[in-house]
Amino acid sequence: MKIKLKGMKTNYLILLLFFSIFSFGQSEISSEEITIYIDSIELPGTLTYPTKSIKPPLIIWVHGSGNVDRNGNQKGVNVKANYIKQFRDSINDQAAFFSYDKRTATLKNLKFLKNVSFDDLVSDVRKIVSYFKGDPRFSEIILAGHSQGSLVAMLAVNASVSKFISIAGLSESADKAIIKQVSAQNEEFGKITEQHINELISTGTINEVNPILEVLFAKQNHKFLLNYFKYNPQEKIKELKIPILILNGDKDIQVSVEDAKKLHTANPTSSLVLINNMNHVLKEINKNEDNLKSYYSENFPLSVELIRTIKAFIKE
Repeated sequence: MKIKLKGMKTNYLILLLFFSIFSFGQSEISSEEITIYIDSIELPGTLTYPTKSIKPPLIIWVHGSGNVDRNGNQKGVNVKANYIKQFRDSINDQAAFFSYDKRTATLKNLKFLKNVSFDDLVSDVRKIVSYFKGDPRFSEIILAGHSQGSLVAMLAVNASVSKFISIAGLSESADKAIIKQVSAQNEEFGKITEQHINELISTGTINEVNPILEVLFAKQNHKFLLNYFKYNPQEKIKELKIPILILNGDKDIQVSVEDAKKLHTANPTSSLVLINNMNHVLKEINKNEDNLKSYYSENFPLSVELIRTIKAFIKE
């Protein structure tokens, strides 16, 4: 897992940059480029929907960790999987879809991100939901949270959201998940990670960070991590009273199917689907050596079973 205010009420402005209709297979798909402003933060995104459908549901995508853009790519770490765009193109015959450049993916936001907290990500989603609330073009709003975004979306659910989809979501608080993931790679550094986290939780800071772990535990990340650590996904999913679909692929090397099972156990009213040969970036993987390769190329197909399962869920 890659780790990346509450405060005064914010004002935001929605700018519609352009509107177009283009051919997509046998359907016409409408596309709108929308930027949501939350004070000085910009969240530019793309809304697409089937033009001829009468009031399709709207899926709002909630990103995982890192500087993920609206298409599922990440600058700096060379992730070019394009999995969100592939998802958009696959779902648009049945549903509207909105995805945005995460606040950490937009260069104009960098100077405003010194004190970013986990709750800011939740606030971003709530503002987006607020914008689409009551839009007469769409029948309902569905949040689809991927990886870290599963928890973000859980926390953002309100009366305007009718369904929730968790894709590769963690079942444990982030502090436990980080220790587990680092330990799986190196037991010694796992122990150091646990020491750093315990110090951070008890004192609010880490006096001397191991250089190998500097990217994770840099001082500018302390506020975000402390805020993130306080949430337990199994406790939060219990609070949801709307239809829930929990998905995980058995080729996911970042989040295991056990996490999905634990989320389902925490809220037994949910539907659980484990998808054969799907990895963390939602690609169909038939050769193990292709798992990591699929993070860096769009030339791997999205899981067909993923789209089939989600289409069935949103029809219910």
